[in-house]
Amino acid sequence: MKTKKLIGSEKKYLMQTYGRPGMVLDKSEGMKVWDLEGKQYYDFIGGIAVNALGYSHPKLVQAIKNQAEKLIHCSNLYYSEPQIILAQMLVKLSCGDKVFFANSGAEVNEGAIKLAVKYFKEQNKDKHKIIYMKNSFHGRTIGTLAVTGKYKCQKDYLPLLPKFKQAIFNDLNSVKEAIDDQVVAIIVEPIQGEGGINIASKEFIEGLRELCNKKDMLLIFDEIQCGLGRTGKVFAYQYYNVEPDILTLAKSLGGGLPIGALIAKEKIASSFKPGDHGTTFGGNPVACAAAIAYLKVLQEENLIAKCQKKGEYFKKKLEELKKKYPEYIKEIRVLGLMVGVEIKKDGPEVVKKCLKEGVLINCTAGNVLRFLPPLIVKEEEIDYLIGVLDKIFKKM
Repeated sequence: MKTKKLIGSEKKYLMQTYGRPGMVLDKSEGMKVWDLEGKQYYDFIGGIAVNALGYSHPKLVQAIKNQAEKLIHCSNLYYSEPQIILAQMLVKLSCGDKVFFANSGAEVNEGAIKLAVKYFKEQNKDKHKIIYMKNSFHGRTIGTLAVTGKYKCQKDYLPLLPKFKQAIFNDLNSVKEAIDDQVVAIIVEPIQGEGGINIASKEFIEGLRELCNKKDMLLIFDEIQCGLGRTGKVFAYQYYNVEPDILTLAKSLGGGLPIGALIAKEKIASSFKPGDHGTTFGGNPVACAAAIAYLKVLQEENLIAKCQKKGEYFKKKLEELKKKYPEYIKEIRVLGLMVGVEIKKDGPEVVKKCLKEGVLINCTAGNVLRFLPPLIVKEEEIDYLIGVLDKIFKKM
């Protein structure tokens, strides 16, 4: 009764921007969540790559409690210790030199675009175009929508800012064709998440770096979904041995709290002067404390190396399923615990059937089943998911 009442109130008081199943999540622990009726679910979408430590990890919870008792918010008019410590940690981990904190992935991508344009303005170069990839996803704001290669996300806001040019992911020739003397940067996800777990080839990423060096452009990597351990390395760019000029992070960084990070090389970061960019809540002390705890747990519990092994196990089990149902499973795409299974039809229907079986997943890019489980997932939990998929495919 409470569930029904709450959903009725949601429809009355909230803007209807989401299509949600008829249950209300109430509590959580590890890989599991429970709804108000007490039904248990294994979360294999992980808050869309946010809950990388699962739910209620004790070190994360303690860090949030400690900081909330000390200082919840102080604004960016003043210094705060957690923000400075987190920035130092990210610089040491990454190829960047300076950090700007915001509240979300869309915001740091907006900041990356703004910084790229400002960098060339500082040199008195009138350049203002950004190249992005088809099937990409960089956010839902007006600015980030313009570099999001999905018409369904853009159609209600046309015309968008006239400064963006689309190229084809993993097609270097299409990128070359999009380049002119007005282009300031290329923005790309090394692994497209919303696009269906599309993994960039080494040749493509190396080619982008070479083009940017040759044509006086910046290379921006959006690792909001694939960064911070998700692929079995700290950053996905490490698979390619190619460093971006600007790197954006969010999702898992706060372990569940909203925070995004824009990281840039010194010569580019210095283009931002006081007043050029800002945020009220970005770099909030509690969110930064949570992010510090997340980065520490990644290292202390060796989660990145474990992620790679679990990803290999996941892939093996899915390949076995593909052999069993070749008429149904088209392709499997895996890097670490970023997993996509393209099926030939009925992707949304499989999501609904998984929900009934107590498993949370989602479907993207048509019929690609997407799995982004917490990095703490166990092999037996992967086995449970495979069993559920086996049961569903058998019936369908």
